[in-house]
Amino acid sequence: MDNIISPELAEVVKKYSRFFEEVRRRILFTFIFFIVAAFLGFIFYEQIVRFLIVSLSLEKINIVFTSPFQFINLAIGCGVVTGLVAVVPLIIFQILAFLRPALKAKEFRATLRFLPFSIFLFIFGFVFGILVMKWQIGLFLEKAAALNIGNILDISGILNTTLLIGAIMGIAFQLPVILLLLLNVGVLSRKQLTSKRPWVYLGSFIFTMFLPIDSVLADLFLALPMIILFEITLFLNLISKNNLKSILKLGH
Repeated sequence: MDNIISPELAEVVKKYSRFFEEVRRRILFTFIFFIVAAFLGFIFYEQIVRFLIVSLSLEKINIVFTSPFQFINLAIGCGVVTGLVAVVPLIIFQILAFLRPALKAKEFRATLRFLPFSIFLFIFGFVFGILVMKWQIGLFLEKAAALNIGNILDISGILNTTLLIGAIMGIAFQLPVILLLLLNVGVLSRKQLTSKRPWVYLGSFIFTMFLPIDSVLADLFLALPMIILFEITLFLNLISKNNLKSILKLGH
């Protein structure tokens, strides 16, 4: 085996082995945390289901299981989404903690400020996704009643889709945090982002079209905040640059 690995590769492995080990430990800890959170979501899925039924105003609607095994799928879905909701802030913290040695104290403190902003955006995106689903379900029920059409809703399908949409939108709302971090460290420039604006708009709509919700109107509603967040990101970056220039002028 030693003969297969070149001296140069062996030197690289030796040089970065400490970083690889740290990455492995952080990934393992994050995975264990996800499993624990998912298990708790699986155990308490009944409480989650009751909360969602009330939140989506489904108390007086005919909702059914269409299979004797659907409650298991619903419990698993609740568990997975609970794990995702719990682990996203931890992933962001782990990334920031891993980058800490490479940053100066002032740079790390500035970067650490993104953490509460990121958590807020995740919660906001999650709630927004659920509210769009609530609006879509309400619109469906309203039109069905207006046309005097009866309906029986598959509880497992509705709630799993609602939770999935919420989790995906929470993750998608991390776009400003990622872009601001990349702008701050110099990987991207504001000019590069503004030149890609049409592609960002198009990408937002394409992204929402692949979500498991059969409504073009809902896709538009889900894409709109991502476009707005992109523009806010550019605006915040412009403000921070102007503030930095003002500070430098005062220094001179």
